[in-house]
Amino acid sequence: MNRVNLARLENPDSAIQLFRNTYIHYLEKKDTLNMVKTLVALAIDNGHQVEYQSAYDNLWKALFLADQAQNDEAKIPVYIQLGRYYSFYKRKETALMYFQKAITLSKELVKKGKIGEETISSCYYALCSTYRELNNPAMGRMALDSCYHYRGMESNSAIQSHYLKFEGAFIESRNGRHQAALDSMLSIQPWFEQNSPGFQVLLFAYIGDMYLLKKDTNQAETYYQKALSTADQYKSHLDFTPTIYQRLSNLYLKKQDHKKAFESLKKEKELDAVFFDSRSANNKSLLEIKDEFRLEKEKQSQLTQEQRISQLEQEEKVNFLENLMLLLTIVFLVFAGMLYFNYIRKKHKVEKALNKRKRELELKQANELRELELKQVHELRELEVKKANELLELKNRELATSTLKLIEKDEILSTLKNRLSKGTGDLKADDLKKIVRTISHSNAQNWEEFEARFMSVNKNFYEKLNKKYPKLSRGDQKLCALIKLNLSSKEMAKLLGISNESTHTNRYRLRKKLGLERGVSLTEFIAKL
Repeated sequence: MNRVNLARLENPDSAIQLFRNTYIHYLEKKDTLNMVKTLVALAIDNGHQVEYQSAYDNLWKALFLADQAQNDEAKIPVYIQLGRYYSFYKRKETALMYFQKAITLSKELVKKGKIGEETISSCYYALCSTYRELNNPAMGRMALDSCYHYRGMESNSAIQSHYLKFEGAFIESRNGRHQAALDSMLSIQPWFEQNSPGFQVLLFAYIGDMYLLKKDTNQAETYYQKALSTADQYKSHLDFTPTIYQRLSNLYLKKQDHKKAFESLKKEKELDAVFFDSRSANNKSLLEIKDEFRLEKEKQSQLTQEQRISQLEQEEKVNFLENLMLLLTIVFLVFAGMLYFNYIRKKHKVEKALNKRKRELELKQANELRELELKQVHELRELEVKKANELLELKNRELATSTLKLIEKDEILSTLKNRLSKGTGDLKADDLKKIVRTISHSNAQNWEEFEARFMSVNKNFYEKLNKKYPKLSRGDQKLCALIKLNLSSKEMAKLLGISNESTHTNRYRLRKKLGLERGVSLTEFIAKL
């Protein structure tokens, strides 16, 4: 559709063929909504080129498609355009009827959540345009207000806003505010030149009217001529050109240029004869013919349906007795079958009840046996867990005792180490250094022996600790193991070979790494790991 709209601006004649190709494309895809939209757009293009016969044909075809597909959304644009064309033929009541159909249907679909309120706004916009052409600014204002209401303040439809400003400017002009209306028209003209140049036919014509009301005949003539050249350039709104020539004729009369006035009036009559004979008083039958054609089609369709119904009734009478006999036979067979089915069902019901009772007894016995087994297994597990906990506690006590003995031995060795380090007796200096190194090596072996025994008792302690706190250092892990045995800071300092203050410092740093709050006991926290 975008490609077609661009082609309409560049080459109006080729747009018709593109519309037809687009229609065939959607026909192959069985896309009814877009088929209808294409036919409506084609009808609008036909109207701009004053091909009303083709416009009506496309609109009735679109309405038929929408009706066949039972697509209410597709009917709305058709109703709008039918209202517009009926208004061109001064059939105000019929036009308003189609507008009301479009508005009512739009509101129903909005309530059902099938379409947005912008569709209602487009209906009121078409109605506002019609009241402009009927020169009824009061009703146009009401339609325009409804259009803004359903369009909403948050709407991003820039295209619609410029068209609405155009309608609002016309209403302002008819209410005597000519300068404000003219300023508004001139402000939106660049947008139409860029986005919808064909619409400038109407825009320039109404700007000319406003200059004429301000008694600026030169500017009025300029804009009337712009409107005519734009219509010729874009083949758009050709049906409006006779009206422009009529206004030019009146303008030339005011300027006392009777020759140009006569030429303009003559041109207006010629175009009116070419374009609008179908809208003259003697030739308003075009729409009536269309209506009668549609009504005749409906009558023929109804007659065909009645004939088909009559034929079906005759066939039903012929087959009635056969169907009745067949029905009685079926009823008898069904009744006999029901009796046999009831007998079988009662028999199966008794057997089912017996089997159910048997299964319930078996299930009850199985459940009782299972509960007994589970109880025994649970008791055995509790006993195993209790023994394992007691054994673990015993081993930890032994490990703690062993650790204390190691600490005591380390104290003795440390004392001896200090004395030997300071001694100057008979022992040689090299012998003293060997003894000191032996004692230091013994301390390292003590810690390795302690760690091996600790791991044999608390197998998963380091695994859990590393899993929860992978960033702990080797020294942090040693400290956690000693805290697990509930050793005092002094005992830890001796076993680790550090000062008591360093032990407190290490405990503080460990708390921070474990993320413990002030009130949480480090000893209790590690004991639970």
